[in-house]
Amino acid sequence: MIANIHGASEGLVQRTLKKAIYCTGVGLHSGARVSMSIAPAGADAGIAFRRTDLRGGQAVIPALWNRVADTKLCTVIANRGGISVGTIEHLMAALRGCGIDNAMIEIDGPEVPIMDGSADPFVFLIEAAGAVTQGKARRAIRVLKPIAVGDYRRGARLTPGSGFTFSFEIDFKSAAVAHQDGYVALTDGSFKQELARARTFGFLHEVEQLRRLGLARGGSLANAIVVSGDRVLNEGGLRYPDEFVRHKLLDSIGDLYLAGAPIIGHFHGQRAGHAVNNQLLHALFADRDAWCLTELATDDLVPQPWSCPTLLAARA
Repeated sequence: MIANIHGASEGLVQRTLKKAIYCTGVGLHSGARVSMSIAPAGADAGIAFRRTDLRGGQAVIPALWNRVADTKLCTVIANRGGISVGTIEHLMAALRGCGIDNAMIEIDGPEVPIMDGSADPFVFLIEAAGAVTQGKARRAIRVLKPIAVGDYRRGARLTPGSGFTFSFEIDFKSAAVAHQDGYVALTDGSFKQELARARTFGFLHEVEQLRRLGLARGGSLANAIVVSGDRVLNEGGLRYPDEFVRHKLLDSIGDLYLAGAPIIGHFHGQRAGHAVNNQLLHALFADRDAWCLTELATDDLVPQPWSCPTLLAARA
């Protein structure tokens, strides 16, 4: 039986939305007001964006790893005509976390609205629209051998395993963040419960520099955690004690969904960001012996017993 959108987000059959759902908001970097809809799409269509402010057939951008055009401050995808849409990672994470395989996102500007800086508003929209199964088998990318990019300072890797599991480690000099690690298995509504509300974050001196460069114009304490020295400036503080690493997990889930299908295996990131996540997908797909496309089976939905000495020691 395929669970509904409020239960397990994984199933063996492709899913899309029951109906289109709409929202408006502000772009994090542009500061511009933008309207967006998340609409149903046919089986095997995948996730794509359509710029409704532009005319012609070149306004559609597939949400795929080989369409990533920029990763400096967010994940930006572009089509071969140069039309782009940015800050897609939180929405992509919500679609992945809610088990949506096929959707068309229509947007009247170049940037997905930041909302409250997390994926939670998008999860709410997807739940409000509802989901339907589409009668075709769900496909996934199975990791067949370890793939790694980067080094001990900043890197990421994929390793074979059952289920869909993610771990991450961060280290910052600020005592407000310090060292944090986290782990999540995408099953049984875990994305909504454990990650969706985790907000993007930045440091006050970086925000001021970005604004001098004409960026982060839409950023505020209403849509990001801002750290000054060793203090969190947001009234009410954090939503989770380890909200910073939870958001890095969220970003990674969104970035890796640009593979075009769920990935069966384990992802681990270490001080990584959007650029490293995309490099990892390039490395995976460059090695034809490292992956295969498969139809999901019941055994694939259950994570294997997972251990990591570093994280187990931290949790003890």
